[in-house]
Amino acid sequence: MANPYMSGGDRVCAIYAQKLADLGHTVNIIAPKKRFVGIKTQVKRLLKGQSWLSKAEQKQNHFYLLGLEVIYADKYSPIENTFVPDADVVIATWWETAEWVFDFSKEKGKKVYFIQHHEIHPGQPIERVKETYLLPFYKVTIANWLVSIMTNKYDSKDVFLVPNSVEHEMFYANARTKQSNPTIGFLFSENVFKGVIDSLQVIANLKIKIPNLRVIAFGTHAPETIDLPDYIELTVSPAQDDIRLLYQQCDLWLCCSLNEGFGLTILEAMACRTPAVSTKCGGPEDIITEDVNGYLCEVNDIESLTAAANKILGFDNQEWLSFSEQAYKHATDYTWTDAAKLFEISLKSILAKSEES
Repeated sequence: MANPYMSGGDRVCAIYAQKLADLGHTVNIIAPKKRFVGIKTQVKRLLKGQSWLSKAEQKQNHFYLLGLEVIYADKYSPIENTFVPDADVVIATWWETAEWVFDFSKEKGKKVYFIQHHEIHPGQPIERVKETYLLPFYKVTIANWLVSIMTNKYDSKDVFLVPNSVEHEMFYANARTKQSNPTIGFLFSENVFKGVIDSLQVIANLKIKIPNLRVIAFGTHAPETIDLPDYIELTVSPAQDDIRLLYQQCDLWLCCSLNEGFGLTILEAMACRTPAVSTKCGGPEDIITEDVNGYLCEVNDIESLTAAANKILGFDNQEWLSFSEQAYKHATDYTWTDAAKLFEISLKSILAKSEES
């Protein structure tokens, strides 16, 4: 791991670590020395009206929440070969860790790259990132579009598909009807590729059509560069158990991402019986079935996104219940245990291929 924290990608890694351990495997989670927020950043937070982050808060991550130990090195630099125990498989979980793993000796295990996104985003060293996808690793990824990119763009020969699930004990809802007040929800993020500017435009259009529309959002940070309208009910860093309650209050979940590795919030919302409208941005195309549990629209197509959202919000109760039930069925037909077993099968296939070559 690079620097474990409360990201969705880290949560997926933590779940797999736990589930693979439950299946009888020895799993070591290794990261450089933990980096803490500096004084300047803390002061900037205070000036923005945000709280001072304690070390305890900064140490919190999804591995910690699942009771998993992270083995931290005694320095901030890349993890070196000597710090890693010998193993059957060593898994890079991020482009930076792939660079480290490439230099490991064969005793550390067969080299696997777990890819949750095509990380060529602004702010990343894009050419370095691309180089990691060309490394001679076996690859495990979470969505069909990523399989296609790794196979066709980077000429990868061994790419295994292991879709995500959701924690059904955390994300669930009893059968329910539409809200008395039409309600839409979305994930707030200022990362450009999350498409929140488009989401806000879609919602503004919907407010014209549905003046009493209620809007719910949550995210890890308060707005810094985006001005949110007063009518948006934003919850910052909600407790994990509270996120379910937010999903359950929605008639529709909206995703306007420019690209999305998987779209985990869409599946979580569906597990809470909420249909979705999303852009055709990658991962959501594996989750949403057109005119069954939601609708898919082209990226940046504000008009189509507005029309699709307006259609679901305007359903009568029976139409909405049909979409709601199909959303729930899709989200609950496949568990994290199923996913972990598929991950295990992929790793066993990798070891078998290695023995043959």
